[in-house]
Amino acid sequence: MNDLLNKIQKNTSTSPVKLSSHHLLSIEGMDKLEIQSLIDRADFFANLDKHSDTKFLQGYVVLNVFFENSTRTRVSFELAARRLGAEVINISLINSSIKKGESLLDTASTLNAMKPDLLIVRHPHSGAPILFANYLNCSIINAGDGRHEHPTQALLDALTIKRRIGYLEGLKISICGDIANSRVARSNIHLLTIMGAEVRCVAPPTLMPSGLEKLGVKCFYNMKEGIKNSDVVMLLRLQNERMSGTENPSEREYFKFFGLDETKLSLANSNAVIMHPGPMNRGVEIASALADDTNRSLIKTQVEMGVAVRMSIIEALNYTKHQI
Repeated sequence: MNDLLNKIQKNTSTSPVKLSSHHLLSIEGMDKLEIQSLIDRADFFANLDKHSDTKFLQGYVVLNVFFENSTRTRVSFELAARRLGAEVINISLINSSIKKGESLLDTASTLNAMKPDLLIVRHPHSGAPILFANYLNCSIINAGDGRHEHPTQALLDALTIKRRIGYLEGLKISICGDIANSRVARSNIHLLTIMGAEVRCVAPPTLMPSGLEKLGVKCFYNMKEGIKNSDVVMLLRLQNERMSGTENPSEREYFKFFGLDETKLSLANSNAVIMHPGPMNRGVEIASALADDTNRSLIKTQVEMGVAVRMSIIEALNYTKHQI
């Protein structure tokens, strides 16, 4: 443990981070030092004035390639890349080549011919970013793939917690909601357990994956029990678009048993904070008053931290590729 701390201290937040790969495809498989270094570097960027000179990547070409709609994530990546001086091209493939019958490999070949330095990809099918990493000559960032992972969301969540509480190790963190369909939940489970937090997953049986305990988390089917004495309550939206139909609860019933309100929150730590990756459904996952509570809610801060975290990652991948 002391050796790890010494390495972290030597890797100052004012230096680019070198990773074990020039792709960021998942949190699973990353080590504690890599995660801590990215968070520290992102913390450095978050403290900079937005007009600070961070144009390290002049001439660097980034393709933002989204096969699914996402305003929050896409804009955050675009702002991050532009703040680093990169040229950004947004490509929406939701209604274009895929609709015309082009295969994913053909799309990969087309994108590769454009000779980008970095491809940021969101796709409805798990594993798509890995396929791109195998066929393209540039770095790949997974901006969310199916039910698999959303690594940059987990990193920005970790930074948000660190800036509010100061640390991650030993915290009791309850992830509540649609665990079964959430790539955010999976990335956070991997990251938070790696960093030494106690992770609890809270969901109705139909929305809780089997075998989740193998990842080192505790599972609860009662929200009051699941958030008792928690330091962080992280809520997830119901992803109806990924459900087959039988597991869809009514919104009213869901809020009664698994929506966060004052009564349930009173069971958590008295200083517990509230998080939600968005988009947020008020009155379903969370009461509006709690979502807007500036003393407890970190939801707006999560959005703010997205740019800093993604700057840290883009810089790290460029630095790593030139060091390998």
